[in-house]
Amino acid sequence: MSLFWRIFALNAVVLGSATALLLWAPVTVSVPVVLTEAVILIAGLAVMLVANAALLRIGLAPLDRLTRLMTTVDLLRPGHRLPEQGYGETAELIRTFNAMLERLEQERAASTARVLLAQESERRRIAQELHDEVGQTMTAVLLSLKRASDEADEPLRGELQQAQEITRGSLDEVRRLVRRLRPGVLDDLGLISALTSLTTEFATHAGLRVVRGFDPDLPPLDPQAELVLYRVAQEALTNAARHAEADRVELSLRRSEGAVVLSVVDDGRGTGVAHEGAGIRGMRERALFIGATLDVTSSPRTGTQISLQLPPPSTPEPNK
Repeated sequence: MSLFWRIFALNAVVLGSATALLLWAPVTVSVPVVLTEAVILIAGLAVMLVANAALLRIGLAPLDRLTRLMTTVDLLRPGHRLPEQGYGETAELIRTFNAMLERLEQERAASTARVLLAQESERRRIAQELHDEVGQTMTAVLLSLKRASDEADEPLRGELQQAQEITRGSLDEVRRLVRRLRPGVLDDLGLISALTSLTTEFATHAGLRVVRGFDPDLPPLDPQAELVLYRVAQEALTNAARHAEADRVELSLRRSEGAVVLSVVDDGRGTGVAHEGAGIRGMRERALFIGATLDVTSSPRTGTQISLQLPPPSTPEPNK
């Protein structure tokens, strides 16, 4: 039965019941209407309205749940579905909406994957150009300044040595940018060494006290998962250094029920609200890329905790 006919039937039941009562109940209406008759008619009208409202509420309840879900759905937090309750057009509408969410989540995951792969490819290209072009040019300038300062007399030698120190500092900054754009240690030595190098760099340049904790029996991860874990840790440490005003950060990589969990906890000033900036939404997109779950809790008293849980590895089916 369609939604129109169900609503029509509900109203027909209420109006039919009222008509039957008027036909067979010992109730009459005088002219002019006396007080007792008016009270009976008003009470009957109130009963009809309450009964009609209750029946319509029951019939339209699935649509209310659908409306609430539509206002809160977020494609960066996949998995929200509405139970397929109700009948006829209502159930079909809920099924269609759930199918639409499934399709949108798949399309969002595919587009996010393309964007992140393009970003990493561009990062790799820029890092390579900085290393090969800018880095080598500055190294050549540094060697030229060294030779010139060795042959020059004072006070020109002092000025050349000062320019040499400035160039050396700029070269170190270029190398640091190259490491942030594309961590070569991640490709060469693995995730644990890359996270160790990352936390050491933040402790040196940002003045943070970083406490690390890595489980020794972590399962092997594919390169995409390792890169996402590294980028999320990098963004979390950046947020702690720039925005949270934190003094201490704990970074851990644990194994929990077959899954790998990255946790970054700082003692800074948490927001205490559900506002998420571009950094956290970028982390959610990276988590979506590998099917992981990102949880962010923030409180002015306890600081901010960011947890990324990778899905457990799928067990291959035995050959039959």
